[in-house]
Amino acid sequence: MILTEHYQTVALEDVTVWFKAAPVSAFPENGGACIKYKGLQIAVFNFTRRQEWYATQNLCPHKREMVLARGMIGTAGAEPKVACPFHKNTFSLKSGENLNGSQCALATYPVKIEDNYVYVGFRD
Repeated sequence: MILTEHYQTVALEDVTVWFKAAPVSAFPENGGACIKYKGLQIAVFNFTRRQEWYATQNLCPHKREMVLARGMIGTAGAEPKVACPFHKNTFSLKSGENLNGSQCALATYPVKIEDNYVYVGFRD
């Protein structure tokens, strides 16, 4: 799995800081929005149909553009996914795996909701 430099997948058990991103109302239902954390652009997805939240790097590893927050979300079987708006490659929102089979993957981050705020987990 190849991750784009500076972005590193963070497992829930490795979270050292929960970043208070924004109120839940700042994120579109069944869509994404971008937040910044220490110079990183992070795409946060409110997958309302599944009642789940996800966060990935916003940088498309193929075109190297900050666009994934504007990608379309859906499922491949039971796997939640996002499709890049440029080239339509799809990535798992859970693992970051490229579902089209190429080597590029996305970094993923844990998300939690507390008191109507979205928090994204990072390892500092």
